[in-house]
Amino acid sequence: MTIPSDQKLQSRVNALHQELHYHNHRYYVLDDPEIPDSEYDKLLRELQDIETKHPQLLTEDSPSQRVGAPPLSEFTQVTHLIPMLSLGNAFSEDEVLAFEKRLLDRLNGNATKDQEPENPMTTLEYAVEPKLDGLAVSLLYENGILVQGATRGDGETGENITANVRTIKSIPLKLTGNNIPDILEVRGEVYMPKASFESLNKRAREQDEKTFVNPRNAAAGSMRQLDSSITASRNLAMYCYATGRMEGANLPDKHSDALKQLANWGFRICPDSKVVSGAKGCLDYFNEIGNKRDDLSYDIDGVVFKVNSLDLQNQLGFVSRAPRWAIAHKFPAQEQMTLLKDVEFQVGRTGALTPVARLEPVFVGGVTVTNATLHNMDEINRKDVRIGDTVIVRRAGDVIPEVARIVPAKRPKDAKKIVMLDTCPVCESEVKQIEGEAVSRCTGGLICPAQQKEAIKHFASRKALDIDGLGDKLVEQLFDEKLISNISDLYALKAEQLSNLERMGDKSAENLIAALEASKKPSLARFIYALGIREVGETTAKSLANFYRSLEVLKHTDEEHLQEVEDVGPIVANHIVSFFQQAHNNEIIASLFAAGIEPIIPEKLADDAEMPLKGSTYVITGTLSSMGRSDAKKHLEALGAKVSGSVSKNTSALIAGEKAGSKLTKAESLGVAVLDEEAMLKLFEIHATES
Repeated sequence: MTIPSDQKLQSRVNALHQELHYHNHRYYVLDDPEIPDSEYDKLLRELQDIETKHPQLLTEDSPSQRVGAPPLSEFTQVTHLIPMLSLGNAFSEDEVLAFEKRLLDRLNGNATKDQEPENPMTTLEYAVEPKLDGLAVSLLYENGILVQGATRGDGETGENITANVRTIKSIPLKLTGNNIPDILEVRGEVYMPKASFESLNKRAREQDEKTFVNPRNAAAGSMRQLDSSITASRNLAMYCYATGRMEGANLPDKHSDALKQLANWGFRICPDSKVVSGAKGCLDYFNEIGNKRDDLSYDIDGVVFKVNSLDLQNQLGFVSRAPRWAIAHKFPAQEQMTLLKDVEFQVGRTGALTPVARLEPVFVGGVTVTNATLHNMDEINRKDVRIGDTVIVRRAGDVIPEVARIVPAKRPKDAKKIVMLDTCPVCESEVKQIEGEAVSRCTGGLICPAQQKEAIKHFASRKALDIDGLGDKLVEQLFDEKLISNISDLYALKAEQLSNLERMGDKSAENLIAALEASKKPSLARFIYALGIREVGETTAKSLANFYRSLEVLKHTDEEHLQEVEDVGPIVANHIVSFFQQAHNNEIIASLFAAGIEPIIPEKLADDAEMPLKGSTYVITGTLSSMGRSDAKKHLEALGAKVSGSVSKNTSALIAGEKAGSKLTKAESLGVAVLDEEAMLKLFEIHATES
């Protein structure tokens, strides 16, 4: 029997896929190639020739798709199903010891409610790894195929960079191995190896182009290219460090073993990761990595310590936007000596005057620094900083450079004392310092152009309304051209006004108008945060939105009632009430609503009476035939239950679907109640009837 030619071609394409994926993995992940580059290139050319002549055989997971896709006009947004949280920082040994003490106190205190634990924990096991200085990304796989790549963004919303991540050869387009999940989200750090960074800058210098300051900036800039062929030319790499959403498979009970499982599926794991015991083991590792930092092939700015047990991670939980069970131990800040030439006072969104040191340019922490914060007058007086002093400038990671201290021996005789201004440098209103506060403020309020500008910048910022394309420089330009004077004016802008501005063509103007239109339906929490009420950050704004579920109700609430909201104390309550008592603020809010702003009201949070499973912890394992595990999780959480990823003595019940594995065995050994799928559905039905 003769095999049809198209069937032969498909068979050959499948074979080439398998062979090229295998050699990609050996070369870019295992660093152990089997064949010379010329042989690999020969296989790739054969595949490309077939796909060119028979485009119907081209698939998303083809190894040929590493070269880049057609350029994009813009990035779309991606909402992370599980937020990508940030880490708390430690800068000293004492802070690392305090971190472990907090964990042990919480775990031992949670062991029983009525008495001290019989066998209190005295130390913990940690998974430790270098903290790469790159760009955090999220990769989503469905049935083993890469379908989406996204930046971290603000932790809840990132940018879709799928075309760019496909070009990174150490990121698998198709997973390998056994027991591959139906859905898998992997998180990692995209970075530029030091050798690639040097080569990139060398080429730029030869072509008389602008060079990158450091590998981190080069990696971030490369990942945000609209033309993915440019990203493909930059030789980026990725190490993965965690998982997010996962369905259709289980991970081992330890973080370190979970990483090994990811390696079995084809991901690169940092070879310098380890498992250590106790805070002492963490500190020893910190010193070990610090000693060989310069010899590593990638840039790092510290190390990360994570409690290795996933069960303990779940018990420890989260605080604000960071996990309790992990911390980043940063390397000491880099410092350099330079001359303080002058001091200027910048006026912020809330009128605070911040002294800024103007410096003789100095290269520190990977960038050239010309300005540094002096914080406030109390700090200036404490450090005895004067104009003309030789100062030590400190920079750690992305932290704003600061004047750390002076060099007394180098002080000139004509060094000038720094004095707080009596009037605002922008609007000439009186400057006052409120008792109990370290900062002095301009009393001009929203008649002060500086405060107006900063309020608009804040409103448009990523964590607020995230108006794409409306950066600080454009806000300054629009304000100086008198096209806007407050946030509501943004929505009256016309494309023809914008296109007449310097460096703003018709396309850019149209894009900004579209971005403004797209920003008209923010969540209520984002809208409250965007208003710029003093002391109301993201977390407090979210608490206010969930509690009141209406801006109108919030506007007419008194200080006493506001303090019933989580995160709101008397000072914050006073700021909120004061903000809504100002007629000018209410006029601007009314103008925003008239322009079409419609904040999205959060779903109503259930009362305790409607949450019969509150205080219980469930674990789901195996395959469910009636619904996906994520849907089952939503049902449980809607009833008030916490859904954990691992079984412990504190687990209320395990829901076991088909092919339940080690979690079922562990539950049975601990005497944890086990529900099959039928019992789970009955549980949902009973509580649905009750409600």
